[in-house]
Amino acid sequence: MAGKKKETVATIKVMQTGSPIRRDAKQRLYLKSLGLGKMNRVRELQDTPAVRGLITKLQHMVKVVE
Repeated sequence: MAGKKKETVATIKVMQTGSPIRRDAKQRLYLKSLGLGKMNRVRELQDTPAVRGLITKLQHMVKVVE
C-alpha cells in the first residue's frame, strides 16, 4: 500500500450572509445541511453537485468565499 497516492478533493468555502429568520422552513433545512445557521459563519465543503445545488437555492443568503 506504499504506492497509493491521496486524491485531492476540491473544496469550496461558503459564508452565510443572510438571516434564517422569517424564511421558509425548507431554506432553514438547506442551511443546516450546509452546516450553517448563524450570520457570518464560514464552512469549507466538498465541491459536489449537491452542494452546488444547495448554494443555488440559497444564493440570496450565502456567498462563495475565495
